[in-house]
Amino acid sequence: MTIESRRPVGLPDQEPTLPMPTAWRRLARDRLALLGVIVLATIVVLAVVAPLVARHDPVEINPANKLQGPDAEYLMGTDNLGRSIWARLVWGTRLTLGTATIAMALLLFIGVVVGTISGFYGGWIDDVIMRGVDIVLAFPSLILVLAIAGMLGPSLRNVLIGLVAVGWTTYARVVRGMVLSIKEREYVEAAWALGAPPLRIAVRHILPNVISPVVVLASLDMGNILLSIAALSFLGLGAQAPEPEWGRMLSDARPFMQTSPHTMIFPGLAIFVCVMAFNLLGDGLRDALDPQR
Repeated sequence: MTIESRRPVGLPDQEPTLPMPTAWRRLARDRLALLGVIVLATIVVLAVVAPLVARHDPVEINPANKLQGPDAEYLMGTDNLGRSIWARLVWGTRLTLGTATIAMALLLFIGVVVGTISGFYGGWIDDVIMRGVDIVLAFPSLILVLAIAGMLGPSLRNVLIGLVAVGWTTYARVVRGMVLSIKEREYVEAAWALGAPPLRIAVRHILPNVISPVVVLASLDMGNILLSIAALSFLGLGAQAPEPEWGRMLSDARPFMQTSPHTMIFPGLAIFVCVMAFNLLGDGLRDALDPQR
């Protein structure tokens, strides 16, 4: 006889949550959230079809066309080496947004696993993990990422390592707090009493209640991750020339800000629009998944 069939009548598998169809309807009625979804979908499509829409090689140098303003041939003008800014922005979407997505996936995986283990087992395991988290959180996160990326050497991969090494602690602490609360619920205690294995309890009864809040937190934090990647590349610790990364493009355009402002405006605008879209989506998901609204 399975645990489900022996469960007392009326005892739920998990905490009451908002049904997904209702959550999707709420999200669809939120115009700002839909705007964020549309903008992000457009950016992702541009990244996928970059070879078709870029029109120029993003690293091809053409000194004869350097610092040229926007026109029919170069939609956003050219930089100091005559490279198409539009082509570099489109191809740079793969680097900037792709790195941010990989970083967030790793942060979520490590944070959820470590936080669940810490909160679920408690005792000395929880003490050891949380003391390690406290040590990492005692340092300013950006300074610690700068130190890690500086020691490993300037590259986008090392920036990714630094962000993941520092950022997972926040998710681990949040997940651990939710697990501590959820494991005291009646349906979890009933599963223990019926002899359910610990792994089944964690996966079936606890994790489903953790995923939604963590997804909302991740969507709101994606903008910060993207800004951190662009900032570190701007400082010279991330993407290196001639990689078409948005932060690196801003750094290369800095000496020409007054004479050719378009070289900085378009990369900065791309970062702004992408971060704003993630923030709008995160706010919409938070409202849509809140069962008390």
